[in-house]
Amino acid sequence: MISRRNFLTTVALGTASAAALAACGQSAPAQTGSAENPVTINYTWWGNDDRAERTRKAIALFESKNPDIKVNGNFTDFAGYWQKRATEAAGGGLPDVMQWDLSYLRDYGQRNQLMDLGALKIDTSGLEKSLLPSGQIRGKTYGIPTSTNAFAVYYDPAKLKSLGVAEPDGNWTYDEYKTWLKEVGAKGNGTLFGSTDFTGIWWQFNIWLRQKNIEAFTEDGKLGFNKDDLKTWWNMASDLRGTPAIVSEERVTQLAPKSPFGSNVTVAENTWDNFMAGYLADSGAKELKVVPVPSDDPDNLGLFLKPSMLMVASAKTKFKDASARFIDFMINDPEVGQIFKTSRGVPASKKQRDGTTFEGTDKVVVDYEKSIEKYLKDAPEPPIVGFGTLEASFKRIGSDLNYGKLTVDSAADAWFKEAEDLIKQNA
Repeated sequence: MISRRNFLTTVALGTASAAALAACGQSAPAQTGSAENPVTINYTWWGNDDRAERTRKAIALFESKNPDIKVNGNFTDFAGYWQKRATEAAGGGLPDVMQWDLSYLRDYGQRNQLMDLGALKIDTSGLEKSLLPSGQIRGKTYGIPTSTNAFAVYYDPAKLKSLGVAEPDGNWTYDEYKTWLKEVGAKGNGTLFGSTDFTGIWWQFNIWLRQKNIEAFTEDGKLGFNKDDLKTWWNMASDLRGTPAIVSEERVTQLAPKSPFGSNVTVAENTWDNFMAGYLADSGAKELKVVPVPSDDPDNLGLFLKPSMLMVASAKTKFKDASARFIDFMINDPEVGQIFKTSRGVPASKKQRDGTTFEGTDKVVVDYEKSIEKYLKDAPEPPIVGFGTLEASFKRIGSDLNYGKLTVDSAADAWFKEAEDLIKQNA
């Protein structure tokens, strides 16, 4: 990996050479490299030090197999990551290749800031066809998933045993799920609660809509559900708020940045399956288990594989071939799978999964996704422009509902106003 100083020098020399050729009436040379004179592409990602170390190993492996390409890598935390991308996009200088999140794909893809990867040589044959639409906008592929995660209900079997509450098998309706939470809360004696307020989680709401064959968003970027749908959803926990079945929002705030589940305050939590390692580390539990979310239709759980992250390329990259080869490598190479395991989620490519050994926590996550295969439906298309803002407001308003600051009707009115205003701004 070259240093930032050497990279900037390389860019400066390359720019000067191109300018000189143009002045002489000659075209710039093709953007290809050689082992003696490799091209350099920029790659950026978000994550912690563990992901950074794994990514650096993957980059070093790529460079060893592709001596004509150098990769200049850097990373930051999730919040800072998007601030940097917005600044770069405004200045026309996005990195060549980037790790990406589904929530922001439409924001950048529809504004022609990302490259159509369908025009490049990237092998997607090992990816489930139901997963590919999540990276597509209006027939063009702007993102290719590196890995997947699925929604689940986590629970701590040791805590359930201590309370004398039976473990769930995942075959439950919402009423049965709520009854289970009430039993946990009643036997927890004020020290153990059932879960957090599941109705405050956007993706759980999205899954509930899918169980009713309602898409959250329409193809033309509008809301696919109405205010009554949202009121029905938020009312589903009305009899749980203020009881030991779900932990209070005040307690949630006190425990932050840890979750109530990771803090051993709740017995269960609804979220993505690749949070397993983090929950185990935070809680110190010997074992955690996951089962499917409740559904009132046993044949439609509303579940799908969501890209835990995608690979994208800048629409303005001068190194299309090098960028495509790096993206293909990060998605398909079996040795990359061995480096990351499930720390990015379950590898999306069968080639990478088959070349990876999963044990312990990694195996639990992989086995869960295998167990729900028959229920999986196509992943939703990328959310509307500004979705990140809407998801944050859904959580904030749901929190106010839990606090008792809002009624269900006023909460639905508040969220719909924010949503409709944002949609108008981006129309």
